[in-house]
Amino acid sequence: MVKRGSGMSVAALGKIAVLMGGNSAEREVSLRSGQAVLQALQSLQADVFAIDIQGHAVNQLTDAEFDVAFIAMHGRGGEDGTLQGVLEWLDKPYTGSGVMASALAMDKWRTKLIWTAAGLPTPAAFLLQQDSDWDALITALQADAIVKPAREGSSIGMRKVHSAKELQESFGYASQFDALVLAERWVQGAEFTVAIVNGEALPPIQLKTTHEFYDYDAKYQATDTQYLLPCGLAPEKETELKQLALRAFDVLGCQGWGRIDVMQDKQGDFWLLEANTAPGMTDHSLVPMAARAAGMDFPRLVTLLLQEAKGRNRG
Repeated sequence: MVKRGSGMSVAALGKIAVLMGGNSAEREVSLRSGQAVLQALQSLQADVFAIDIQGHAVNQLTDAEFDVAFIAMHGRGGEDGTLQGVLEWLDKPYTGSGVMASALAMDKWRTKLIWTAAGLPTPAAFLLQQDSDWDALITALQADAIVKPAREGSSIGMRKVHSAKELQESFGYASQFDALVLAERWVQGAEFTVAIVNGEALPPIQLKTTHEFYDYDAKYQATDTQYLLPCGLAPEKETELKQLALRAFDVLGCQGWGRIDVMQDKQGDFWLLEANTAPGMTDHSLVPMAARAAGMDFPRLVTLLLQEAKGRNRG
């Protein structure tokens, strides 16, 4: 069972600021997440208000009066350690991981380097450059790969490729979103995500989509995406998956809550894809879905995350 928090009441949390919006490519998703969190806290009669972070976060947060922040911002500026750094400087407790873990998890390339160094399974990948040897790379990636901006979320800028020509073209496309672009070996098989709350893995979810992969449209717009919960794994494999996700989360130094995305290949082996330290909280989002399966409604989930943040700040 998930740790149910410190017993701190919603009133004891004090004045809560829900931070949303920002200027990243995930702004619209963040606004939806923030509104959902705000409404959940309002339903509990919490003392809560929202701040749409737009350009001058330091000024906005310095001028605001609050006791704890719920970070509902996704992508750069909200999930990459910068906002966390401002809150640390202001001595304000906040949900989710600290500065270092947030920065590392936002960077898919450096996340993979750390997981590899820790002996955790993650698909082979290469950083792409303008003068890369595209034929050699597609051969090394076994002909199928996924091209990703290293520091974007919600599958923004990602494309699956099957040839050297597609690899080069997709590098150009992804470069519009980030100067750091990687190509990762494609793992054919089932896709899973594991939500982590207060040090425990929630029931994994298997994702099934008619798209080539679980892209932005499949996440937020499509009506035919399937979320299998229970996930369909045998009990021992589900336990293995949850333990792997917890290890991947801990190795990065993550705290509070997050989500680990994983592929399972045809041989049954798991491969870590990425970590999310401020996952979506919309009506399509996966952490609230997993929490419901664990017997936790949305307002309770939000409250637990705030309690952990406030309790951690007290040392």
